[in-house]
Amino acid sequence: MMTVHQVGSNVGSNEDVALVDLIDRLIGGGVVISGDVVLSIANVDLVYLGLQLVLAPAHAVEQSVVLHHGRKPVEG
Repeated sequence: MMTVHQVGSNVGSNEDVALVDLIDRLIGGGVVISGDVVLSIANVDLVYLGLQLVLAPAHAVEQSVVLHHGRKPVEG
């Protein structure tokens, strides 16, 4: 099992946390991963892509949409 040492107020200073637990905590609060891709030929930039990936629980995204855009949540 792969473990990661976590520093924080909820975990003691000598306690290891499994990688899956760390990922669960990150996604539970929401994470944005961003990056840039540039395709070029002979030092001439042809295509630029700005990428952003948002990982968050569905209920948090729904609450954010309701708060920021005034839309009603979907019943289901």
